[in-house]
Amino acid sequence: MSGISSPSRPARAVSVAPKPLVLTGELIRPAALTVADLRTRWGQRRAEVVFECAKRGPQRHTFEGPLLRDVVGDARPSFDATRRKDRSRFLLAVTGGDGHRTVLSWAEIDADFADSPILLATAMDGRGLDLSGSQLVVPSDRCGARYISAITSVWVGACAFPQT
Repeated sequence: MSGISSPSRPARAVSVAPKPLVLTGELIRPAALTVADLRTRWGQRRAEVVFECAKRGPQRHTFEGPLLRDVVGDARPSFDATRRKDRSRFLLAVTGGDGHRTVLSWAEIDADFADSPILLATAMDGRGLDLSGSQLVVPSDRCGARYISAITSVWVGACAFPQT
């Protein structure tokens, strides 16, 4: 049958929800989270940002969402939380739906180190991101390269240092 609807059968709009954001790696409680989960399970922060986009120039947006640190912290990374040096060797690799990737250090988000308010956005400019997927927001970045859209995974693990 063709994709054309008949008068007796109206066409239905199909909305496709994005894949869940998967927390994986060296975690005690890995998880798969939707934008709705991110909105309801953690407190929401607001960030008004300006960053430079290589293709479109300066971008101004207001994002809302939970802190990356809170979400990943609840998945319980397998470091010793009482030892700063153990925490400081962990990395977070974030992947978007378009394959765009970036890496953060745990020290960037840890309150004992840089304490950066990096978000997993659930809304942008007052619009929910439920259909497009959450977005990584790094308010301190002047360049938009680490603003990852439609996040599909956040891997957490210790840096593998070369043998000397």
